[in-house]
Amino acid sequence: MRILVWHVHGGWMDAFVRGQHEYLIPTTPERDGWGLGRGGRPWGEHVVEIAPEDVADAGIDLVVLQRPEELAVAQRLLGGRDVPTVFVEHNAPRVDVPNSLHPFRDRDDLTIAHVTHWNGLMWDCGSTRTTVVEHGVVDPGPLYTGELARLGAVINEPVRRGRVVGTDLLPRFGAVAPVDVFGMGTEKLADLGYGDLLVGLGDVKPDPMHAALAQRRAYVHANRWTSLGLSLIESMHMAMPVLVLATTDAARTVPAEAGAIATDVEDLVRASRLLVDDPEEARRRGLVAREAVLARHALARFTADWDTLLADVTEDHAARHRPVSVGAGAPVPAGKDS
Repeated sequence: MRILVWHVHGGWMDAFVRGQHEYLIPTTPERDGWGLGRGGRPWGEHVVEIAPEDVADAGIDLVVLQRPEELAVAQRLLGGRDVPTVFVEHNAPRVDVPNSLHPFRDRDDLTIAHVTHWNGLMWDCGSTRTTVVEHGVVDPGPLYTGELARLGAVINEPVRRGRVVGTDLLPRFGAVAPVDVFGMGTEKLADLGYGDLLVGLGDVKPDPMHAALAQRRAYVHANRWTSLGLSLIESMHMAMPVLVLATTDAARTVPAEAGAIATDVEDLVRASRLLVDDPEEARRRGLVAREAVLARHALARFTADWDTLLADVTEDHAARHRPVSVGAGAPVPAGKDS
């Protein structure tokens, strides 16, 4: 089928477009949030950049939304044509938890697909149809070497986002070994005054970042409130041991034997010291991490789950718009009086 979808979350999108469909991505000369297009990603020919004004005549079969404001934009671009719609909820609620009302609560014109069971549990979606399609990622392979007695993390905008992503916790790990942080805005970590404890390495493209991250002894995931970061899942794919706050849905993905998982930060700090001091133990736990993540977050499972959901949503949409038969006579066309 032909799917209209904006390029919003690069990591999720990289997995989503590996399916068997044709993905049409709105593209503008500005290449901004409403027209990023492929964003330089090396995707196949089935991922097509399209000008917004051409969407109405593109034969779109289904729309996948990721931001609430996309619904009105999609309807405008489609000229009001009604097509099956799925909203991907990437985020855990931030306000009035656990009584948070989802912006698409009590709707009958779309399905909400949460990326974690935690999101599905915490959002009040009312009568809107919901499901969960857990993350999958493109496997970077078991790249782990752990040759550097340093820790790694991947956080976009760590200074601005602060406590949400656990930036304030990182210096406690930095006292054991320097923490190298990859991501947008990490150069601002120098302004926090932690010296060599936290080193911002900037926004690095995925392939070189994976290779560099895999050289660090362990991955630190100090996020207090997240939908389960894709960088954590990628690190586990690389056979990297992980040190993880046991918040939101992390416990569903990370077994203790994969590194350490706890809400007591000191437990994680002690585990980081063990892994820094014992490279062989770090390697052993990293292999456990890879085995666990392949069992739950493999790309094939992710694309298969999406295929099932897309087919189901399309069938449901068709059923709801199917003409109603009157007695044994001919079906009454939709919109006509009987």
